[in-house]
Amino acid sequence: MLKSFRLILFSLLMLSGVTAFAAKSGITIGMQLEPPNLDPTGGAAAAIDEVVYANIFEGLTRFASDGSIQPALAKGWSVENEGKKYVFQLQENVQFHDGTAFTADDVKFSIERAQAEESTNAQKGLFENIAGVEVLDDSTVVVNLTNPDGNLPFNLAWGDAIIVAVESIENAKTAPVGTGPFVFNNWVQGDRINLKRNENYWGEPAKLESVTFKFISEPTAAFAAMMAGDVDAFPVYPAPENLPQLEADPRFSVVLGSTEGETILSINNKSEKLSDRKVRKAIAHAIDRSALIEGAMFGYGTPIGTHFAPHHPAYVDLTANSNYDPELSKSLLKEAGVGNLELSLKLPPPAYARRGGEIIASQLRSVGIETKIENLEWAQWLEQVFKGKDFDLTIVSHTEPMDIGIYVKPDYYFQYENAELQGVMETLKSESDDEKRTELLQQAQNIIANDYVNGFLFQLAKTGVANSKIQGLWENAPTQANDLTAVFWAE
Repeated sequence: MLKSFRLILFSLLMLSGVTAFAAKSGITIGMQLEPPNLDPTGGAAAAIDEVVYANIFEGLTRFASDGSIQPALAKGWSVENEGKKYVFQLQENVQFHDGTAFTADDVKFSIERAQAEESTNAQKGLFENIAGVEVLDDSTVVVNLTNPDGNLPFNLAWGDAIIVAVESIENAKTAPVGTGPFVFNNWVQGDRINLKRNENYWGEPAKLESVTFKFISEPTAAFAAMMAGDVDAFPVYPAPENLPQLEADPRFSVVLGSTEGETILSINNKSEKLSDRKVRKAIAHAIDRSALIEGAMFGYGTPIGTHFAPHHPAYVDLTANSNYDPELSKSLLKEAGVGNLELSLKLPPPAYARRGGEIIASQLRSVGIETKIENLEWAQWLEQVFKGKDFDLTIVSHTEPMDIGIYVKPDYYFQYENAELQGVMETLKSESDDEKRTELLQQAQNIIANDYVNGFLFQLAKTGVANSKIQGLWENAPTQANDLTAVFWAE
């Protein structure tokens, strides 16, 4: 009897140990926004890259956690013809998840597809300077440029420049097939996306066997999920008011880092009500950034006065250009002959937008501008605001790296056009001297700040929370990604 009891107890302990070990072989990552699809070459939503970048899909190059550019599917490259020709040597014996071989033909297909007139790539500008792609052999590809561009490896590290295959791209939105260390498993719409380890990965295999991305839109629900252990990590935690409590709990690690996320009050420059620079300037001076950061972000965020990350060496602090001055706002509106101004304020789901929108609406009201707040789901925001341009004001973080180039796209959602800025950015494309590039970038920052294109609010902080045993998560976010390639559970 005693022997049987011991055997039963031993069996139970073994089962318990196996269960604990199995739980630590996978990870559940919390995300506030669910991606609209899983094809980063055909959508602008940051949530797409947060799932697939470096995990499922890879490019020729990639961003490392410190923002540097590292080899990926290209193991190396050389620059010829005075900077107008890049020769990429590709990794060998690489397979897509469906078993098809990765070759130089896939690189040519991916770049030409992104450049095509019918392309829906949100960052087509990354490929504008590419004059053509030549396949020398299966593992060598040449990218010829119209003008010299030292930034090509940087451009090719974006999620919009990942390499896809003609055999599988048609289903990439719902069943992505890449070359990365994780394979798409399934998607339960409205709840989660599951990945599993790629056992045939060409590089160093992932340490995790499985990954679940869990979508939790409400900040209070995010806190409850962390406390209950339903989520192992929330790399961009949406409830900063809870951070002190989580930091005091030994079960969790709270890591504060930087992002590329310029958070702006986007203004529809083609709106009849907002086409006057004086009105846009009045809006900018009506915003108290300090109150906004404290009220919406509980102090987490760095004020900005233009569309540029403060941690970048070329950053210019232009916050004084749009300092909080409600009396100036009132006088500018009077000069513009504007009274009883009513504007739509359409807000996507993130807490910074919803909370920030209420604060900004109050600040605008104090200078005589009324706003009608409309809370949209992410898919609605993409359809109405980003694609349809049916808005006056909105709040969103632009998390793409070095994305000041969006201001030279007249058909971009805030619909701004400036010939001087276009000239500066065109010169920047072919300039390789670092000092001259800095001067040009600073000129660009000044132009958009002085034109009050948008209300520049703050640089989004990366407020990450994770189980204290998890190692390898990014501290900073040099691009919009949850790179899990080196993540593991420490004992």
